[in-house]
Amino acid sequence: MLLALTLPALTQAAGDDVQKAEEYLRGLTTAKADFIQRAHNGARLSGTFYLDRPGRLRFEYNEVDDFIVADGFFIYFFDSELNEQTNAPIGQTLADFLLREDLKLSGDINVEAIGYEDGLKTLELIQTDDPAAGRVKLFFSKVPFELKKWQVTDAAGLTTEIELKNMEKDLKLANFLFGFIHPDKKKVRYNE
Repeated sequence: MLLALTLPALTQAAGDDVQKAEEYLRGLTTAKADFIQRAHNGARLSGTFYLDRPGRLRFEYNEVDDFIVADGFFIYFFDSELNEQTNAPIGQTLADFLLREDLKLSGDINVEAIGYEDGLKTLELIQTDDPAAGRVKLFFSKVPFELKKWQVTDAAGLTTEIELKNMEKDLKLANFLFGFIHPDKKKVRYNE
């Protein structure tokens, strides 16, 4: 069942939901979780997600040697089939809102809708200045209130879902997880 309220119709309770989500995400400083990724075409991958806020994350896949890593400045995408990486400044990606130090779900980020889907509270986010650039939908459990999954819809309308399982929080994570290491070279390279 899908129920959503657009921002003009938000009640005080919905405003409280935004504040609760902000507080939860700000408090999520380090985390490790198993994830399942479902692509728009039905492809399914799994792996491990690492988060070290502000600025750093990593996705390692089980089925392929691809990975995604953010080092605090850039986010790198390694494609094992092509044996190459691409990168972009974090601020130019949809991951920026989660990785920024001063995490707010207002200003340059806009909560476009709040609702319920599959028993989870949802918040749909867009970039205020460029709503056509894509959107992120966050899914939270009610009790305890915690992030369970998110969906990223790109500018072309293609959606990828990341579902989190077995999340551990407040961990000490190794620094090498958050540097780009080319699998052939085994050497950390930052900001290339």
